[in-house]
Amino acid sequence: MRIEDYALLSNCRTAALVSREGSIDWLCLPRLDSASTFGALLGDESHGRWALRPADATVTRSYDRDTFVLITRWQSADAVAEVHDLMPIDPDPSVDIRRTDLIRRIIGVEGTMRFEQRLSIRFDYARAMPWVRQTGTAHHPRLVAMAGPDAVALRGAALKPVDHEHHGDLTVAAGEVRDLQLTWFPSHVDVPEPLDVDHEIDRTKNWWQGWADRIEHHGRHHGDVVRSLLILRALTNHETGGIAAAATMSLPEDFGGERNWDYRYVWLRDAALTLEALLDHGFLALADRWREWLLRAVAGDPADLQIMYGLAGERDLVEREMHSLPGFAASAPVRIGNGAASQYQADVVGEVLVTLSAARSAGLEESKFSWPLERQLLKFTAEQIDRPDQGLWEIRGDPHQFTHSRVMMWAAFDRGVRAVEDFGLDGPAQKWRQLRDRMCEEIDQHGVTDGYFTQYYGTTEVDASLLLLPQVGYCTPDDPRMLATVERIEQTLMRDGLLHRYRTGTGVDGLAGDESPFLACSFWLVEQYAATGREDEAGELMHRLCALTNDVGMLSEEYDPVNERQVGNTPQAFSHLALVRAADALSRTGHRPR
Repeated sequence: MRIEDYALLSNCRTAALVSREGSIDWLCLPRLDSASTFGALLGDESHGRWALRPADATVTRSYDRDTFVLITRWQSADAVAEVHDLMPIDPDPSVDIRRTDLIRRIIGVEGTMRFEQRLSIRFDYARAMPWVRQTGTAHHPRLVAMAGPDAVALRGAALKPVDHEHHGDLTVAAGEVRDLQLTWFPSHVDVPEPLDVDHEIDRTKNWWQGWADRIEHHGRHHGDVVRSLLILRALTNHETGGIAAAATMSLPEDFGGERNWDYRYVWLRDAALTLEALLDHGFLALADRWREWLLRAVAGDPADLQIMYGLAGERDLVEREMHSLPGFAASAPVRIGNGAASQYQADVVGEVLVTLSAARSAGLEESKFSWPLERQLLKFTAEQIDRPDQGLWEIRGDPHQFTHSRVMMWAAFDRGVRAVEDFGLDGPAQKWRQLRDRMCEEIDQHGVTDGYFTQYYGTTEVDASLLLLPQVGYCTPDDPRMLATVERIEQTLMRDGLLHRYRTGTGVDGLAGDESPFLACSFWLVEQYAATGREDEAGELMHRLCALTNDVGMLSEEYDPVNERQVGNTPQAFSHLALVRAADALSRTGHRPR
């Protein structure tokens, strides 16, 4: 199975991955960053899965319009049937998580088709084999499994135990409908009542379609933009407002290697950029919600600022290896938590303040604590002004003064000055202006070599994050230094027409192995091309990148052009928000900094 063989189901609290073969191989309950119940994605069927498919049939699939209701159509020599998979969504984000449901509706279209069902439940990252009981009747079968704090109930078809799995068959004729319901609930409470499936399907479709209909976009690559924004919404927690970087953990950046990371958390940078993409397309209310999340997450001493948090602002994200899961394509170790949470990444405050400045310009009103929070973040940035960092790419080698990080510090002070001068907010604008000017002089002196920007001070290497400098207004896209940087990036970081983040062979990241081209970087190059008169190249590259989405519009973190496969965690917010911005760049005239 390849990474691109999976489709996403979401209820904006957690997510499931469904393979083209009809198997739900990844599901963490009840929240995206909870332990897995189905973990076959990072192992095999013994690590948890729910498979449903006919024995001999071809398959096509798509989402039902602009929703996350997945329609998988199975066709055999003499029959056709569909499986409609969805996670019901409660429109009220304040509802406590007392149950989480997943529905699989089987609809007979032509002839008669027999489906095989295979279920293996493995709680707690496949470390807990549950106690399973048959508690239903012959006419209303129900299976209940529990271990520790978790329990699930499965209704709709009879299952029998077979070697630590449960198997069963069911048949649908043309016009017949069979519903399967899986419900997670805390093991100390009674089994919840079954859902009204018709009602839940209608409500879930209407919620997603109603959200999509509010998207303000009428330019090129419209379908890709809409699906990307939907994916970004699916990664935004309905209850807390936290925006996850991806739905998965430990999908490898280097197959068989150690570059396997847990992305189910809220990176301030990724969340800010995601929010800005949503803001640009009509979702101002989400900006207010995320700003409140930010205030809760970073409350207290700015010196305790982390670059990432849990979905509700949790700080304890200790990285550890999970030996119960062997890894996707035997790529070990599987990691949960993320050690980068303790890193200093100097660009993060700039990313947050650039986004909050954009929200202010879009009309978001200040709350009682919003501007004081920004002032504290600027104070923190000033105190760290000479400190080297791990950079945008979270290197695990020695810290440096990365040019992109220094530019984002410049951007932080710049947005502080603008807040005072353009919006009348109170603050030491003169001090921030002096710091901004100092950063500019320093970058021009130490971050430029032979006329191009460098990865960090004192090196001749370049880094694809340098493509972001015009996006925050540090320079224009046609600045001679920027044009020279693009040329250098094309010469050293482009492989098979796609960009790498940096050259891993330099050892800068402190990790063994290599990685594939990073999709967001190539989308940034599209924007740079479009802003400097290279429209044909921009259009060609954009067309190629959009063609790398899978059959339901999903992108992972990287792409391997040699083996023609997606690489890394999926769906990746960074890839999809970069797609949206690149599409916007192709649809407008003139460069528009963030």
